[in-house]
Amino acid sequence: MSHQVLTLWSGEAMNEAEARILRTSCADVPFPLDAAAQRDVAALIEAFLAREDALGLAAPQIGISRKIVIYRNKGFDDDDKAAWTKNEKDYDLLINPRITQARGELLYMEEGCLSCPEIKVEVGRFPEIKIRALNTKGQKINKRYQDFLARIAQHELDHLDGKLIVDHEGALSYPKKRSAFFQKVFQFT
Repeated sequence: MSHQVLTLWSGEAMNEAEARILRTSCADVPFPLDAAAQRDVAALIEAFLAREDALGLAAPQIGISRKIVIYRNKGFDDDDKAAWTKNEKDYDLLINPRITQARGELLYMEEGCLSCPEIKVEVGRFPEIKIRALNTKGQKINKRYQDFLARIAQHELDHLDGKLIVDHEGALSYPKKRSAFFQKVFQFT
């Protein structure tokens, strides 16, 4: 089964219905997982593993308004792409995650997002975070992330609160050939 990633826009049109889903805060996943929640978790894993262009994916990006995220924990760049085998050990799946600690000064870097195609936004993120979440068995897990992996985790957790890269104040870049569309979308003066 193919799971389409929801986007704020496609081509020259805004996706109002998809934007409403992407902009809505997600509900906690109840435990123990019922059949619907198990299907949601399986759908997110399947959608994530089907993509070569995703470092992470949040449930609302495939139309599921629940607090579930998945992201790579290795194989981010050209130097270690071979490390990404799509094995269960190669990604973290977190249910009802929340950041319990953030350390360091914000570091700014350009980010892209599958739900905001064709653009990049400079986003400030903490270089070190701790997250508390549950696994699929309902067991509490604590994760500590640093550097690029901390950035990915924060990006995916933003989705659970209906926040996208376009909501950050950083510089925006997009292809020159799409200037008219993006100037209209972002109402530049």
